[in-house]
Amino acid sequence: MAKVRLTKNELKRQKEDLVRFYKFLPMLQLKKQQLQMEISKIFRKIDELNEDIGRLQKKVDEWIDIFAEDVEMSKCFSAGQIVLGEGNVAGIDIPVYRDVEFIENPYDLYLVPLWVDKGIETLKEAVCLKSQTAVLNKQKGILQEELRIVTQRVNLFEKVKIPQAKEDIRLIRIFLGDLFTVEVVRGKIAKAKLQKKNQNNYAYNSGEVL
Repeated sequence: MAKVRLTKNELKRQKEDLVRFYKFLPMLQLKKQQLQMEISKIFRKIDELNEDIGRLQKKVDEWIDIFAEDVEMSKCFSAGQIVLGEGNVAGIDIPVYRDVEFIENPYDLYLVPLWVDKGIETLKEAVCLKSQTAVLNKQKGILQEELRIVTQRVNLFEKVKIPQAKEDIRLIRIFLGDLFTVEVVRGKIAKAKLQKKNQNNYAYNSGEVL
């Protein structure tokens, strides 16, 4: 750690730094809280989506078990790309789920079971839910990384920058106070010597013997 300069200019700089630290710290703390809240919301949303996915999957399995018919659903449709938008949380850009593009594969209505249409609709819903989950996990990763960085900065201000600035200011004030005291003492000594010299000169000029 660099040794602090014990000067008035350094004292001024340290005071300005301390004011700046106290100004930025609440903003960082607020951002940290916002990120923590948003990440918690994302965790809850992911849990809810996983529950919905589980219910849908169970529904599809029940249909297949009931009708005991093996149908390759992938021949009826396939999922394309996820359509994304842009969002912003605490100044951080994140991807936002919009939709999923599906590729329809024509199939003969006379050759497939009656429940296939409903099954395809349910599977598409499951794909959308899984896609939303994937996007939320992406959001979570981005925000958790930002939270890590912001937390480091908050700790830096709280545990290093502010205490160090306070300590430097204290040391500089002590040094300058001691220096001022020394200068006052020197001034008094010089004044006393001058007064004594003047008194001696006066006595000599007056012919007095001390």
